Amino acid sequence: MPELKIPGMLIIDTPGHESFSNLRSRGSSLCDMAILVVDIMHGLEQQTIESINLLKKRRTPFIIALNKIDRLYEWKIMNKTPVEEAVKKQKKITRDEFTDRANQAILQIAEQGLNAKLFYENPDVRSYISVVPVSGISGDGMADLLCLACELSQRMLGPQLIYRDVLEAMVLEVKAIHGLGTTVDIILKNGQVKEGDTVVLSGIEGAFSTTVRAVLTPHPMKEMRVKNNFVQHKVVEAAQGIKICAKDTDKTLAGMPVYIAKYPDECEVLIEDANIALKQELKSIKVGNEGVYVQASTLGSLEALLQFLKDSKIKYSGVSIGPVHKKDVMKASVMLEHDKEFACLLAFDVKVEREAQEMADSLGVRIFTADIIYHLFDQFMGYKEELKQRRKEENKHSAVFPCRLRVLPTCIFNTRDPIVIGVTVINGVLRTGTPLCVPSKDFCHIGVCTSLEVNNKQIEMAHTGQDVCIKVENIGTGEAPKLYGRHFDENDVIVSKITRDSIDTLKEYFRDDMTKENWKLIVELKKIFEIM
Repeated sequence: MPELKIPGMLIIDTPGHESFSNLRSRGSSLCDMAILVVDIMHGLEQQTIESINLLKKRRTPFIIALNKIDRLYEWKIMNKTPVEEAVKKQKKITRDEFTDRANQAILQIAEQGLNAKLFYENPDVRSYISVVPVSGISGDGMADLLCLACELSQRMLGPQLIYRDVLEAMVLEVKAIHGLGTTVDIILKNGQVKEGDTVVLSGIEGAFSTTVRAVLTPHPMKEMRVKNNFVQHKVVEAAQGIKICAKDTDKTLAGMPVYIAKYPDECEVLIEDANIALKQELKSIKVGNEGVYVQASTLGSLEALLQFLKDSKIKYSGVSIGPVHKKDVMKASVMLEHDKEFACLLAFDVKVEREAQEMADSLGVRIFTADIIYHLFDQFMGYKEELKQRRKEENKHSAVFPCRLRVLPTCIFNTRDPIVIGVTVINGVLRTGTPLCVPSKDFCHIGVCTSLEVNNKQIEMAHTGQDVCIKVENIGTGEAPKLYGRHFDENDVIVSKITRDSIDTLKEYFRDDMTKENWKLIVELKKIFEIM
């Protein structure tokens, strides 16, 4: 390997979760080179393919880290040995599994239109993507990965790695830190940032300028995401990941460039430039007139949650960043007037103030909190299901499911109130509580089905083709009970007595319980009953 001349590397770790596409997009737009991590046990995931497409779109060179080789059957850890030799020293069964899984991953990469080879078999790094087997747990192959990244950076990226004084920086995250307030994580690619600088940032309400109060970096060998004390600097030069403290940073929009005004006159011009760039970015965050209210700790998390809600076809009417306050509950409560289902607040990885919770309880707004997107989604879906079941229970007496019945002449057990007879369900579904009538006898109402039995066992409903014994009682009509043999007989077809209101109730609350055949029967019955 040639002598290393690059001073170091700034590595940005973007989330692999499928919802965090915006963060991956931001990371790929910043980087000079990427390391794409692929699980050797599972191959290419959907988010891996999405990352490949982002890198192809931006023509960013990348290496593939084939991770979790320590999970191969009987893999022996050799983290101080080059991974090529480590593979050769494994048992035959382990080598065979490695070869099989590596070839499978390379085939999946080829399906994405890319040529790939194991890095020690790569004849040309410009024609083939290098695949490095690694283990993040045992450390196998990590030295090879870093060595290859340094070598390719130096050989292929030369001029791009030269430091320039012109500021080139981007906001990666906006995060509320205890004791510091809302801070902004910035990737400084070129130029420098110092205390007292006037920076222009893009916010959801428009671009704004603020003064840098502190420039912070994590302690050496510590991540920015780990909660610890930061090192304060007077000035920081690129390339570096920094955290700045300044006024009004809570409205900063992540993913937008950072500008520094060296003179007071520059501020207005830079704000105008930032607003133009901001208009393009804000097109992606669109709220509707109705939906849930969404709150998250950072904009990256918010974007991820909104993407997840969009994919799950859940509407949202408002968004915010940071702890849940009373004003957020007030905004969410607007939905009480429109649709109670959406009168709730989804709080992702944020604290709910006590006053806000008390207000939500008094207004009837539900607040769901979770640190994992799926858990928040499950809570909301559980609430929706609970609300749906409650509405079904409230409206079940108005819902009349369609059915058409034929009397079994050999199964007549009682001819007068209650009428107990055997019937065949010609089509539709017969449920307890269904009002029944006979269209051929001038729509004679014979009563309400109060119970169904099959083989002396009570059932709630009977479907097409089933033979059941039903009890029909004269309930709430004020008319004289009808008699089997006088008002109707085995030659008449019995149908459920539907109305316009009952059809609307089925559409509103029981759509999931209706089949395509049931809707067809509704259409036929509408014509019989002359319902518009």
